[in-house]
Amino acid sequence: MSLTSFLPDQPQVDRSVGDRVRADYERFAREGLPERIEEYLLQRYDLDVSTHYAGVPIANPWGKASGQLSMTARQVTEDVEAGLGFVVLKTVIAEDAVGGQSMRDWAVKESRMVAERITGRSGKEGWTISWKGRGWWQSFDEYLELVREARRIAAGSGTLIVPSCKFHLPTPAEDSWKTDEYRCTTTRLLEAWHEPVESRGSRVESQNSGLRLSADPQPSTLNPQPGSTLNPQPVMPLEKDFSPTLAGSDRAAQQAKILEWLTVVPRLVRESVPAGSVRVGLKLFNALFDDEFQLQMLRTIHSAAGDSRPDYFVYGNRLFDPDREFDGHRGIAYGGPDLSDRNLRVMAAFQRNDEPRPLEWSATGNITTGRMALEYALRGASSFQLHTFFQLPADQYASVVGSKTAKALCELYFHPQTGLVVWMHHLAERLALDRAPIRLRDVIGRGPVETA
Repeated sequence: MSLTSFLPDQPQVDRSVGDRVRADYERFAREGLPERIEEYLLQRYDLDVSTHYAGVPIANPWGKASGQLSMTARQVTEDVEAGLGFVVLKTVIAEDAVGGQSMRDWAVKESRMVAERITGRSGKEGWTISWKGRGWWQSFDEYLELVREARRIAAGSGTLIVPSCKFHLPTPAEDSWKTDEYRCTTTRLLEAWHEPVESRGSRVESQNSGLRLSADPQPSTLNPQPGSTLNPQPVMPLEKDFSPTLAGSDRAAQQAKILEWLTVVPRLVRESVPAGSVRVGLKLFNALFDDEFQLQMLRTIHSAAGDSRPDYFVYGNRLFDPDREFDGHRGIAYGGPDLSDRNLRVMAAFQRNDEPRPLEWSATGNITTGRMALEYALRGASSFQLHTFFQLPADQYASVVGSKTAKALCELYFHPQTGLVVWMHHLAERLALDRAPIRLRDVIGRGPVETA
């Protein structure tokens, strides 16, 4: 066990479970995953992987993080067909009524992307994706069409579609906020997200699967009815992306200004649209300050009151290295073991059992195995956003069929040493979880695990 790990190096499970997982891993690598994977896990392994994102019930915890893998209808189709629980669309840059963008420096098209091996300070090896691009560089109208099309593609499937946006953030030298960007952008996103869609029947509430989700903390979220043309999720989740490259900009040079952003942004988003129509999530970045400032950021959003408090958060965006070079550009973001080590270390330090109203959060950062996902879950994460793991070279997946999303899910669920199935059974024993069924939701926030 490493200094940042709550789990041992190897899972301890009954031989019968291990044999079944190995057999399934080999079979699904050849044939592809079952169409209703959640039903299969429930019947064969007594495992319920349902959870929630932004208060919305989802069939499983796996999501596509915002980026270049979630910016076309084809990509969303592959993700829905593979069975992701949610997809966060690429981050659009907010604009005002006349098309002005105060954060236009983040509307940069990536010219080349490379999956690279990377070794962390701990000596652990992993992967990072290097590129120079940033947010959505096409028109805002094209982004709105992507929102509409993604919602149509996902209608009734149980895959939640989540827009992502970068709004104006004042520099340390600015005292005012460009509220018109918040109002115009949020209003138009909400209108596009709410256009009627045709439902096809949901994985979340399949009458045949036996899955029943726990009560939604905020009612009226996900109740699709086959054939319905009504929006099955009346409240739109929205990620406000504090991108990793923000850490290297002059805007993030002062800690006090960053903390101001964290409480003002949720209020401005909510004031832009009718009350209760949006759930605001803050995707927090890894600043160029020490761990104590990361903890201060987390304390700030949890202590905020009223409309200044987000509904949930995402933790944490890639690290930024001002000296790292790629394709002739100096200063890029990177992932890999250093990212997960820092995220897990900070979230373990922040984990507080006395928090009266802990915010829901979604984990991101070097999630390449089910084991790593559960490290985040033990620290309180209810869902997991992946990006790098969906674009590795083909020989990094055992599966030879389906999209990279499907191949990645085979690894995440069924790898005999690192997959979610074996580690959930390991935790069921160590945490004395109810086994009828073993529920992912019972692992969330359970903290360090006894290894003996």
